[in-house]
Amino acid sequence: MDKFSVLNKHHLKIITILAVATMLIISIIEYKTKKVNICIDDSKTTVRTFKPTVGELLEKQGIKLTKGAYVNYKATEELKDDTTIIIKNPKTYRVKFANKIIEVESTENTVENILKSLKIDLEKNDYTYPGLKEKVNPMDDIEIVQIKETTDIVKEEIPFENISRKSNKLAKGTTQVVQKGKNGLKEIQVKKTFKNGKLNSKNIVSEKIVTKPVANIVEEGTKDFHIASRGNFRFKRSFVVTATAYDLSYASCGKHPGDRGYGITASGTKARPGVVSVDPRVIPLGTKLYIESIDGTKDYGFATAEDTGGAIKGNRIDLFFTSGDACRKFGRRKVKVYILEK
Repeated sequence: MDKFSVLNKHHLKIITILAVATMLIISIIEYKTKKVNICIDDSKTTVRTFKPTVGELLEKQGIKLTKGAYVNYKATEELKDDTTIIIKNPKTYRVKFANKIIEVESTENTVENILKSLKIDLEKNDYTYPGLKEKVNPMDDIEIVQIKETTDIVKEEIPFENISRKSNKLAKGTTQVVQKGKNGLKEIQVKKTFKNGKLNSKNIVSEKIVTKPVANIVEEGTKDFHIASRGNFRFKRSFVVTATAYDLSYASCGKHPGDRGYGITASGTKARPGVVSVDPRVIPLGTKLYIESIDGTKDYGFATAEDTGGAIKGNRIDLFFTSGDACRKFGRRKVKVYILEK
């Protein structure tokens, strides 16, 4: 065997010894050290260390924790083989609620967890945009939509119905209220929904009638035959007017005996009992009338619209009497005027 071959065998032996020693050293190191996974936000590294605690390992690795950072182990906790240290650094997000926008910091990245970390509780009907399960990036906006519901009781009147019916017991042209109308009442339950403090919707939930309305019933007279104290007659219509009295005195007619037109009506007839002064726009001259008292006194009776007067306008008439005493006794009163059939 030559010298070169002996040398090669020697080198091979040394290399083999070194390899075995290296493996032995690695085995000892692996036995004495611990494998630790370090996850910082979205990055992950794996190291082996002789350090006994979490804090000492982080210091050895030059990892400094920012204020508010989340670490799943305390610095004094003992490291074990295959420990995973999770570090989450706080990030800034914009939260909008109650018409305000505030910047907040959280180590979470889903809407739900960010709100939980900030101790923001949502009510039953509240919701967010983006949704609770959505992931968000730093400086993204998170909008909280607050929903409030109220139920109000509103009282509302129910208008009464007007009913008109004919009656042959009443004189034609007259009416009589036989049942006075009265509004009813109902309670309405209204549900209001407010979105961020502003009214968003209003819906009727239920209605309850508290009192029913009472119809207003009016009878209209159809009877054209009237039994009066001065005789029976048929008439076209009737209505109530204000009546006064006049005679041939100067105070009433503004004329003295001997004056032109003294004692003569606007129709050219002689003034006498039964002559009525009217507004021709309401009662045409020549119309046959019956004047009924409605205060229990004696009826003036049958009359004719033959005269006019400057003060007689609208639903007003002037009745002729033969003396001033009779005029003063009559005074001013309400009477019912019947327009007689020809």
